[in-house]
Order: sequence, then C-alpha cells, then structure tokens
Amino acid sequence: MFKQSKKIRLFLFTCVLVCTAVSAQNSYTISGTITDASNGETLFGASVFLKGTTNGVVTNEYGFYSLTAPKGEYTLNVSYMGYNEISKAVTLDKNQKIDFEISEFSTALEEVVVTAEEPERALLRKPEMSVAKMNIGTVKKMPVVLGEVDILKSLQMLPGVTNNGEGTGGFHVRGGAGDQNLVLLDEAIIYNTSHMFGFFSVFNADAIKDVKLYKGGIPARFGGRVSSVLDVRQKDGNNKRFEATGGIGIISSRLALEGPLFKEKGSFLIAGRRSYADLLLKAAGEDNSVSFYDLNLKTNYNINDNNKLYLSGYFGRDAFELGDSFSSSYGNSTGNLRWNHIFNEKLFSNLSAVVSRYDYDLGITAAEFDWISSISNYNLKYDLKYYFSNNFKLDFGASGIYYDFNPGQIIPTSDTAEVNPLLLDSKKAFESGIYVNAEHKLSEKLNAQYGVRISGFTRFGGQAMVDYANDQPVVYNPTLGIYERGIAVGETDYAKGDAIESFTNFEPRASLAYTLNENSSLKLGFSRAAQYIHLLSNTASATPLDVWTPSGEFVKPQLSNQYAFGYFRNFKDQVYSMEAEVYYKNTDNRIDYIDGSDLIGQNTIETEILNGESRAYGLELLFRKNEGNFTGWIAYTLSKSEQRTPGGSAGGLGINDGEWYNTPYDRTHDVSISGSYRLNDKWSFGTNLVFQTGRPVTYPNGQYEYEGLSIASYAPRNSDRLPAYHRLDLSVNYKPNRKPEKRFKGEWVLGIYNAYNRKNAASISFGQNIETGANEATRTAIFGMVPSLTYNFKF
Repeated sequence: MFKQSKKIRLFLFTCVLVCTAVSAQNSYTISGTITDASNGETLFGASVFLKGTTNGVVTNEYGFYSLTAPKGEYTLNVSYMGYNEISKAVTLDKNQKIDFEISEFSTALEEVVVTAEEPERALLRKPEMSVAKMNIGTVKKMPVVLGEVDILKSLQMLPGVTNNGEGTGGFHVRGGAGDQNLVLLDEAIIYNTSHMFGFFSVFNADAIKDVKLYKGGIPARFGGRVSSVLDVRQKDGNNKRFEATGGIGIISSRLALEGPLFKEKGSFLIAGRRSYADLLLKAAGEDNSVSFYDLNLKTNYNINDNNKLYLSGYFGRDAFELGDSFSSSYGNSTGNLRWNHIFNEKLFSNLSAVVSRYDYDLGITAAEFDWISSISNYNLKYDLKYYFSNNFKLDFGASGIYYDFNPGQIIPTSDTAEVNPLLLDSKKAFESGIYVNAEHKLSEKLNAQYGVRISGFTRFGGQAMVDYANDQPVVYNPTLGIYERGIAVGETDYAKGDAIESFTNFEPRASLAYTLNENSSLKLGFSRAAQYIHLLSNTASATPLDVWTPSGEFVKPQLSNQYAFGYFRNFKDQVYSMEAEVYYKNTDNRIDYIDGSDLIGQNTIETEILNGESRAYGLELLFRKNEGNFTGWIAYTLSKSEQRTPGGSAGGLGINDGEWYNTPYDRTHDVSISGSYRLNDKWSFGTNLVFQTGRPVTYPNGQYEYEGLSIASYAPRNSDRLPAYHRLDLSVNYKPNRKPEKRFKGEWVLGIYNAYNRKNAASISFGQNIETGANEATRTAIFGMVPSLTYNFKF
C-alpha cells in the first residue's frame, strides 16, 4: 500500500511539473458559475469558450468553470442546449470571476432541460465514451407503463441497457448483473431502485436535475461496482421565486414545491409522490393492498462567493399485503451534507458526508413471525479539481465507507408461534479509496483522460466463523453428482476490531479521443474496477428479499476489465449524429449458485456458492435526430453475456459441467426506437418500439419415475429462451389554450403501453394436467395493453 501511495505522489508531482511548464507566464484565469436565470439552478455541462480560439471548458457538476488564456481582448461565449447563447467582451489582464445566468428558449411545461448536453462537436473531442445522458424533457414525452414518468425505463431505450423482463426492478448494463450497477442519488447509494416490485422506479422526475449513466470508462472518482455508474442529481430548488409542479394520474400523484430562502441566498425543494392503488383496491372490496410513497428533500445556502452548503435527503417505502396472511414492506432512506469550497480561480472542492440505508420487512401471519434484514453505510468523501491550464485538468480525492450488514432476523409475533427467534450474524466492513484522474489535451486532434484508483476493503469480526475440512465450504459428491455443504470442523472467534480478511486493488482507467475532422472522431477506452459487496439472489431478477454480503475469506472481490472502441460522427450540421461502439468485458470472482442453493436465513452463505467468471462483449449503435419537430433515436445492441464456474478445489467439473452458459440477462438482439413529434403548440406525440431476444431460462427436457413420483430432468443451465419480447407504446400530449402571462400551465398526457396487446411471456412453467396426465407448459404474462391518463401542472 505504501509503494502504491508513493506512485500516486510521484504521478501528482510529475503532473504539476508538466502543467507548470506548459502554462504561459502572462496568462490569466476567468472562473465562475453558470446558472439558470429563471430558477438559479446550476448547469452541469454548459460550454464556456473564447471565440476565435480553441480555448474552452465545460462546467462541472456544480456549474463551476475555470478558463485560462494569454493576456488580451476576447469575446467569452456561454452555450447550453435548450438555452439562449450569450457573449461577453472581456479584457484579460488579471484573474477575474464572472458568473452567468442564461435563459431557456421557452418556458413550455415539458421543456425542463436538466442534463448537460454539450454541443455535438465538443462531444466528439471529449475523451469520454460509453456514457448515456438523458434529458428530463425528453423522458417526460416518452410513454411508460401506468402513465408514470420513469427514468430507468427511459434509459433502457438506449443501447447496452436492458431490464430482466416486464415489470421487473433494476437494470442491466452490457451484460452485467443488477448488483454490479452503482446507483447514486445526490451521491448516496440506492440499493433498490424499484417501487411496486419493478413497475416504477424510485426517481421522481419532478425532483431530478441531472441523469448520467457511465456504461464503461467509469471515472476514477467512482468505485465499488464493476458494470456501471448511474449518477442522479436532485434539483437544488428555485432561488428566484416560489414554484409548484405536479401531476395527477390513475395510479399515483405527485407534487413538488420549491422556492427561495434567506433572501435568495438559498433555496429549498420538497417533492412527494404516492400511489393510491391500495385505496382503489379497498374501495373495490379487495383484501389485498399494494402502495408506495417517496419524499425528496433538498436545501442549500450560499455562505459567500466561495462557500456553499447543501443538505439533501430521500425517503421511500413500499407496502404489500396479501389479505391477512402475508405482508411486506421495504424502502431506501438517504441523507447528504455537502460543502462546496472554491479555494481560488483554479481549485474547486466538494466535501460530502453521506448516509444510506435499505431495509426489508416480511410478515407471515399464519406462521406468526416477522423477518427483517437491512444494509446501512456511512460515507465520507472529499473530491477536488484543479484547473492547471486549458490543456490539463486534474481530479483527485479520497473516500471511506463503513458498512453494517444485517442479513436477517426472525421475530415471533406471538407466544404460540412455532418458530424460534433467529438472529443471523451481523457483518461489518470498511471500504476506502484514493484516486487521481487527468484530462489532458495532447494536441489539437488528440485528447486523453487517464487516472488510477487504489481501493481497499476490510471485513471485520464480531462473530465466530465456521472452519471447514480441507478449507472447503462446498464439496462435490461424485456418487450423487451434486455439490454439497462442506464439513464443519470447528469455529474461529473474531473480536469486533479484528480483520477477518483484507483486500487492496489497483484500478487504472484511461481513454483517448482522436478527432478525424470537425464532424467525426475515434475513441478508445480501458477501465479496471473492483467490487467488494455482492447481492445474494438466485432468482431470475432481484427481489426485495435479496440480501447483500461483503467479501471475505470465501467470497472474493469481483474484478473486471473492460475494453471499448468507438466511432462518432455528426451529419448535416449536427442535425443527425451516430455513435458506434464495440466492447469486451471480463469479470473474475463472479458468485454462482450451486443447484438447490438456499440463501434465505443462511448464516454460512459460503456453503451455497462457488466463485466463477463472466464475460460480455457486443456492438452498440445509436443514431439520433437532434433537431426539428421530429426528434428521436434508433438504438441497436448485438451482444453476448456468459458465465463459467469450474469446480476448482471443491472438485467436480463445476456448475453446468464447467462450460460457458448464458447469464439470465443475455440478449442477443435488442432494438429500441423512440420518437417525438411536435405538431403545433397544442399537440405533440411520442412512441416507443422495442424488440428483444427472449431471456435465457432452463426448461425440463425429460422425466422419470422414482418410487411412484414423477421427477423432472433439466436441460443445461439457461440453454433455452423465452419467446422474443416486443411491444409498441404511444402517447399524446395536449396543452390547452393559455395566456403566456399566466403562471399556471397545464397539460394532458394520454398514454397507451403495449398498444397492440402483445402477451409477452414473463415466465413459462411446466406441470402435469390432473385430468389427462399430459405435461403442459403455461405462459404467464404481466401486461397486455395498458392505457393511462395524467394531468400535469406547473405554477
């Protein structure tokens, strides 16, 4: 660890020398913040450049920019998609701070641009690839199930991103599992992204400011996951005037309030959403109930020009009842206190203290017990950015996360309960990371981004750990041809301060962008990432009951390498754009489950799993139309995602005889077409068309009789597939006549999900007809055609 830290210091020192050498003696710096003139929201990704030069920069996540140039007279230009471009004459003879407020082209209800959309030519030069950005205005025009705007389902319309079936929670990126995605809401980790078992996401679009998905080339400041990072930022709140936004739908309604505080030195945001399916079911005389709510909170305060405080939080919960026999609830809660500090015109910093918790509660009335499990983490992180020059910028920082895992607890609910109290061993762990990352303009045509993250992880004691014969928690039984639990031969006690196991990993990341001409470029990227916590789930898709576990003696960290190459091009003065990427990703120490594994209430999870490897590779194409009354895109992904788990020291050939097999989230072909057409000021239309190769499954391929029982035999794991998935969604937006001077604005949104009523298979089950004795296959579909009607308003 000491040698690695010494390398980091040497790297930083070299960077300083290089940057100092290239900086001109008579250069000066302009810095400041870019905000929305109507509400004071900082704008991430606004372009700031000096006309007639190649000097330009993009604002960071907090709207800050820093631009250095030789002494002279310039015209400073500020641009941001959906906003009016502004210019200002400046005399650069000293360092100076200039803040800008820019205005939107229109104040139409749906045109709430919250994501950085750089000019296409700037994107071509930027050494950032495998990144998906979503404009909230675009998301709100896309038809979704039950009329609720859904960021996650919108992201699944982009190449390389998919779900695991209709009505399922989470998402999968480039053949990765759901737990391999780091999901952040204002820097706080979200462990379950779904409401109502996957029908809705936890992100209320009225409260969201920015959405960015890193599919590859993950910046060094992010760590802890090997597949992707979804970075979601909440609005800061309007510091100009009070404003309300909301909507009334058939399943849920929402309301967001925001306004200034402390004489416009601060602002607040309160956004709430609740479903009322439970109320409708009760009104219809049903005993069953399902509901969810979430609450977004945020406030900020400008101490002075160089210091700003933010306090944000999220609270969401789901509840489900099946008559008087079964109930469950689960939810996320987060909090984040942030301090932005500008040391000078070149150095920006952000210090964050973050807490996040996910818990699950299951009640079985007949068995008279409750089951409770949870995961909590406490995160302290410090990020800095130094603008050495226009050609070299440096990000660096450190973070530490303390984890508290409660795998499960059984609590009898009465004195007559037949189950005994059970408390699984809690698990504690600490994850740390330091990083440095450089953005380097090597020449007029070649730009680079390179850096390294050094991560560490320690699993702490506080309980006894089982010792196994030959150190094997899983062994192969050659007589039965199955894997079984290893033989326990004793226990080793660990005190709370003891380290059960520690890991350290070196994670280099680099990408290059070579500009072929003003309309096209080539990009190349590599990233290595480590993941220390794992979701335990042997179901086709994640469920709320799934629990997380840390790496340790038998559960090793996942280590992934990803390589990507891309070609990017603009057409017809940026009206059209095209992105093409190929990638290859391999992951070591991917958890796999032995046949018949039992994960619930299991204190020795190592007896149910083996460590294997996975690989994913593919081609992604994205063609966009960016301007005009008709806009949209066509996305196509050709990919393969496989897993292999040899028996290793446990013996035997391994899972599926040690051969590569399809992961549950493998999709050979994935086509998504999304379009929006603006007919006039009143009417606009949207559509989605989706086609996917069916999800891999395992079917029985025969049966035999044993002592009067019919026993099924199965084909190799995931060797079959569900039928192909496809659907068409439609939406119509209508804005009644309204006077421009009136603050109240409203619109009606009519949506039709699955317009041609396709009965897509969520699963296919096999059984025997009691009357005929014949074997039968039954297809289960969740949705047919689903219409929805929503009224949105803003004032």
